[in-house]
Amino acid sequence: MAESDGQERTEDPTTRRLQQAREKGQVARSKELATVALLVAGAAIMMLMGDTLGMALMEFMGRMFTLTREEIFDFSVLMTVLTQSVWHIVWPLMIILCALFVAAVIGAAGIGGINWSLEAAMPKWSKMNPLSGLKRMVGMQSLMELVKSILKVILVAGVAVWLMRASMQDLFEINRELFPNNLFHALSVLLRFVLLISCSLLVVAAIDIPYQIWQHTEQLKMTKQEVKDEYKDTEGKPEVKGRIRMLQREAAQRRMMSEVPQADVIITNPEHFSVALRYDPDLDSAPIVVAKGIDHIALKIREIANENEIDIVPAPPLARALYHTTELEQQIPDGLFTAVAQVLAYVFQLKEFRKGRGKRPNVKERNFEPPTDMRYDN
Repeated sequence: MAESDGQERTEDPTTRRLQQAREKGQVARSKELATVALLVAGAAIMMLMGDTLGMALMEFMGRMFTLTREEIFDFSVLMTVLTQSVWHIVWPLMIILCALFVAAVIGAAGIGGINWSLEAAMPKWSKMNPLSGLKRMVGMQSLMELVKSILKVILVAGVAVWLMRASMQDLFEINRELFPNNLFHALSVLLRFVLLISCSLLVVAAIDIPYQIWQHTEQLKMTKQEVKDEYKDTEGKPEVKGRIRMLQREAAQRRMMSEVPQADVIITNPEHFSVALRYDPDLDSAPIVVAKGIDHIALKIREIANENEIDIVPAPPLARALYHTTELEQQIPDGLFTAVAQVLAYVFQLKEFRKGRGKRPNVKERNFEPPTDMRYDN
């Protein structure tokens, strides 16, 4: 097991480690899968398009050997004949080449996906070091390549012998056929041999694919210290995170304070707790907590309320209950509806009194107490 600073690489690679490796072009690849995909696709497309391509080649050769004297000595006519003859070869050949290209891309990107990396394309002088080459020759990778090579030889030889025995009758019949039927028959047998032998190599690819994925993961494994260092780099150092959280809290407080002038009432402890409530019957189905705080924040809420002539109602049990049970921009709990309704009714009557309408409400006649199960006296 590889070691780094005395620590073993026992931790699976993180998402960031995998992404960095991908940017460097280090992804799991299976050469066996790419080879088999190309061979199988090549044999299959030749079996489908081989007759068409063969006939086109025969027509082309036949036409070139039957040129008239006028066609030979008239360059424009000769080019016309040549172009027409070549076109019959080009389109089946393009289909074959396109199929091979698609198979090559699919085989190469089968387990690692399509990845473009300029860094991987740059020349590395370390790869030209003879000592590095010797290490690769005696490593685990070389041993695996040797095992795959031996397996491929055994598979190809075994399948070839079996096909020769199974196709003995076809091979004898070719000798009795006339040209060009014998030629097409021989090509058909040959392509069938190539396709089946190529398919046998899927066994090697099935072994190589999980091995390449495992090896890629092993190469990118990390020590516990590397995981910790990456976490610090990603999430930030504790003191930096603390500073960020403090700035976030300050920004949240500023936003909260900006909502206080929109409140209808401030319910206080009266010193340690302050909760600002807004209630618009046309918009809100229940009162909304727009700001809350304790100690110096509670004092700041009261200062803003005084500057904006917002009524402040001392109701210690209700203030504590609202503070502990309701988040900002949320409706008050159902259990506090009655007590808050008493506060709002008192404030609305007080505003009417200031406008010269009605008598001054008596705060002592109001019951601002929350239910027993929602009290926070401690």
